Amino acid sequence: MRTVRRFFVPFAFAAASAGLVALPPAAEGQPVPTLAPMLAQVTPAVVNIAVLTRSQEASPLARDPFFRWWFNMPEQQQRQERAAGSGVIVDAARGLVLTNHHVVKDAQEIVVTLKDRRVFKAQLVGSDPGTDIALLRIPAEGLTALRIGDSDAVSVGDYVVAIGNPFGIGQTVTSGIVSAVGRGGLSMEGYEEFIQTDASINPGNSGGALVNLRGELIGINSAIIAPTGGNVGIGFAIPTYMARAVMDQLLRFGEVRRGRLGVTTQDLTPDLAKQLGVPVTEGALVGGVEKGSAAEKAGLRPKDVVVAVNDHTVRASSELRNRIGLVPIGEEVEMTVLREGRTIKVRARVGEVYEAAAVSGESVPQLAGLKVAELQPGMPMYGQLEGVVVTGVERDSAAFKNGLRVGDVIFGVNASRVRSLKQFTEALRKAEQPLRVALLRGEYRITLIVR
Repeated sequence: MRTVRRFFVPFAFAAASAGLVALPPAAEGQPVPTLAPMLAQVTPAVVNIAVLTRSQEASPLARDPFFRWWFNMPEQQQRQERAAGSGVIVDAARGLVLTNHHVVKDAQEIVVTLKDRRVFKAQLVGSDPGTDIALLRIPAEGLTALRIGDSDAVSVGDYVVAIGNPFGIGQTVTSGIVSAVGRGGLSMEGYEEFIQTDASINPGNSGGALVNLRGELIGINSAIIAPTGGNVGIGFAIPTYMARAVMDQLLRFGEVRRGRLGVTTQDLTPDLAKQLGVPVTEGALVGGVEKGSAAEKAGLRPKDVVVAVNDHTVRASSELRNRIGLVPIGEEVEMTVLREGRTIKVRARVGEVYEAAAVSGESVPQLAGLKVAELQPGMPMYGQLEGVVVTGVERDSAAFKNGLRVGDVIFGVNASRVRSLKQFTEALRKAEQPLRVALLRGEYRITLIVR
C-alpha cells in the first residue's frame, strides 16, 4: 500500500543560494567535477526550525465522561511536544524564511537556529495549508539569502540537490535528477504541482531546499512516498512559483485570499481533442460557465480549451486550478484559449467567493472563534452542495490558526457527512481529536486537520 508522508521529525535543516559550480584543482592532471563550491555558498541560507507544540493526551479513559467526572479531570489534557523541521532564508534584509505549513502548524513557539549557531525566536507571518507553505520572520542581521530560481524552467532529467537533516543526524546533501514535474493527487489539499526527484529525501527534510546546479532554489521539500518509512527514491518538492506566490500574499494579507473563475473544467485528452478538432492534446477543457461569474464576464464558453495563464503553460485542469488559486481576489489574469480552431486571449478579473461575512452565523462551542450558517440562496454552491458556510473566524482563534476561513463550505467532519448546522454541531460533539474537516474553498476541495 502506498504511503505518502509529509515529514516532521526531530531536528532538520534546508538550504540553497547562488553561485555556479566550479572545478577543483586537477587530480593527476585532470579536473575533477565537484559541487563543493556551490554548496559552500548555499549552506548559510539553511536554518533549523525547532517547534514547541501542545497535543492531546490519547488515553481512552480520558475520553470517558464518567471517568473524567469521577476523578475531576478536565475534558482534554494536553502535553508539550518538541519537534523540528527546516527552513530557507529567501530575504536577508527582512529576515524572511520559507518552510512548510505542517512544520509550524499548532506551534506555541518557533525557534530558528542559523548555521553560525545564532538562535532567534521567529514570528509566524502566515501559513497556507492548501499549498503546505508557511512564512516566518526572524530579527537577525548579516543573513545570507537564497536566490529563487524559475521552477517553470525545470525539466525531467535536470540534476538537483536536496539539503536537509534526515533523522536528526546533521546537515546532509544528496543529489539526483528531476524524475517528473506537475505531480498531484497525493493528498486532499487541492493545490499540488510537485517536482518529483530521486535525490534522497527522508523524514527530517520538511521545509528543506531542492536546488539546481546553479545553487538556485527551485522547490521546498514537502513529502515522500515511503512504504517502508524511509526513502525509496520518490520525493516531492513544492515548486518555487507556488511558494513565491503564497509568500507574496502572506506578506500582504497574512493569509492567501483565493477567488474563483466560476467554471467547471476537465483534462483535455487526445480523444476529446480529436472530437473538438483542436491541434493540442493537453489543456483544461471548459465544461460549464457559471452565470454572472468572472468567467462569463470575460467571455469564456463551454468547449474552450485553456492552454496558458499569464503565459504559463496549462497542461491539465489541475494546473488551471493551481494558477488561478494563487491569484489574489480582484486581480486580472490573461488566459490563452483555443476556440473553434482559433487562438484568442481572454482577460478575467478573479472574482470573490460569496460574501459570507454578510450573514451573521452562529458560534460553535467546539471550535472557538468560528461562526457558521446554513447555505442560503444566492451562494454559489446553494442547491449543488449540502453543508454549512463559515461566516466568521476570529483572527487569533484556534479555528483561524488551523486554516479555516470565511466562505469555506464545510461538508464533512471525520467520517461524518455534514448537511446542516445541526449535523455539523452533532458531528463535532461526537468526533475525536484531531478533526479532519472536509470543505470547499472557492472551487477547490480541501481537507484540514484541526486540533
